[in-house]
Amino acid sequence: MVISNLNTKLVEDRLGRIVKSLARLKGLAETGEDEFLRGDGPAVAESHLRRSLEAAFDVGRHILAKTAGGGIVEYKEIAEGLAAQGVVTKDLAGRLRLMAGYRNRLVHFYHEVSDREIHSILRNNLADLQDYVEEIKDFIQAHGTKRG
Repeated sequence: MVISNLNTKLVEDRLGRIVKSLARLKGLAETGEDEFLRGDGPAVAESHLRRSLEAAFDVGRHILAKTAGGGIVEYKEIAEGLAAQGVVTKDLAGRLRLMAGYRNRLVHFYHEVSDREIHSILRNNLADLQDYVEEIKDFIQAHGTKRG
């Protein structure tokens, strides 16, 4: 399958944003919890985490619009659609569903998200975003998409 109308520039831009945010988040993850909680670490981490999740789902939505021919709005549906189209593995799709739920918590239930919880996410779950970036890059390379 060649996806000639996929905007790879957009995809690469969003993946680049995720990679930059991941670098910052990994640095924050390396700080001890006490140090993380003392300063602006939680606010910086929350911003980078939310932006990374938004970028990941923007990429997924764009790919699905060009491969499945339909617009999917719900984040959890994006995860399922990416797996159904063979863009990401079923394992990663399951983790993407969890990321979608967490993105919703960050946006809609931000008052319930603790700084300690954010630190724990940084320590234990950043590999999920890195895996997403790699699987999307693999998909783009495998399907010979044009820059556009």
